[in-house]
Amino acid sequence: MKKIAVIAHDKLKPVLIEFLKERKDWLWGKSLVATGRTADALEASQPGLDILHVNKGESGGYIEITRMIEKGEISFVIFLRDPSIKQSYHQDIQNLLDACDYHNVPIATNTQAAELIILGLIKKETARRA
Repeated sequence: MKKIAVIAHDKLKPVLIEFLKERKDWLWGKSLVATGRTADALEASQPGLDILHVNKGESGGYIEITRMIEKGEISFVIFLRDPSIKQSYHQDIQNLLDACDYHNVPIATNTQAAELIILGLIKKETARRA
């Protein structure tokens, strides 16, 4: 499996951390890529996770992940975002969402969608082993 991109706006970082902790067994051995503060928060809460750090979203991290999607390096994206946030770098976020659509990379913007994607991937992994 390629990398899994995980991103969360500040007020949703605790939700992402808890969500990933509850799925630690499945995540073990998978490579994650995360924007600056999200990567820092994940490492502080779950030492030992394999996390590639990119810049903070506002400092080009969204652009870096978008490029990774375009190069085929990302399997799926979990982006717990606050839709009420509109920053000067909002276009970078929109470009990331568009890249997922264009390159057929599943993206979850809430935990329920992320759960469904993970369940689908587990089913796919199980079928490959059989």
